[in-house]
Amino acid sequence: MAPARVVVWDFDGPICRLFAGHEAERAAAALVAPLERQGLSGLLTDAERETRDPRVVLRAAHRLPPGTDLRAELEELLAREELRAVSSAMPTAYADPLIRTWTAIGARMAIATDTSARAVRAYLDSRGLISCFGPHIHGRTQDAPYRLDRALDAMGTAPADALVIGGTPADLRAAQTAGVPFLGHARNQDEENLLRQAGASAIVRSFEPVLSALRATRSGRTPSGNL
Repeated sequence: MAPARVVVWDFDGPICRLFAGHEAERAAAALVAPLERQGLSGLLTDAERETRDPRVVLRAAHRLPPGTDLRAELEELLAREELRAVSSAMPTAYADPLIRTWTAIGARMAIATDTSARAVRAYLDSRGLISCFGPHIHGRTQDAPYRLDRALDAMGTAPADALVIGGTPADLRAAQTAGVPFLGHARNQDEENLLRQAGASAIVRSFEPVLSALRATRSGRTPSGNL
């Protein structure tokens, strides 16, 4: 594994599972309701109306003109739902010690995500990880849902010196566009298949081998195996 001076993480997936089961479904329904009240349910496709992912509903609402009150209302509603979900978020195995170990050996951490920055900060604070990231948390904004280049620019980092860790084809595309190496994290075979179909070549189902490799490097040993 080549050393990275900066590691840019997606949040929901690689670091934790923010929504779980019925919570995600409830949050999605909460975002659909204002559209229905204003007679705008036709803005959503059938699949978007039935989705269990509230961010899918918000992305659909981006079809509304920028700056509209309803679009801002939905953004704030989702941000509150995300913040509420922090207390029951499920940490991704080995993510916490991996972040701490990378920080200890001198790499800088950043987050670029379509989750609200408020929820990200609240989660990191609850895990004692906020100091590893400092100000470099680039969450969703109303008009720029995901911008990897914001994180790179803020840290003054060349793409070749960074690493993106993400769990979706969108994360991979962002890394490819920016020219940044990509490490995919997949929780299951379906997620791995989606990443491979999108063109990802480096994918892990667990961060344990990455953590072991970093610890071996830190202690001066040669890591066994390949990532």
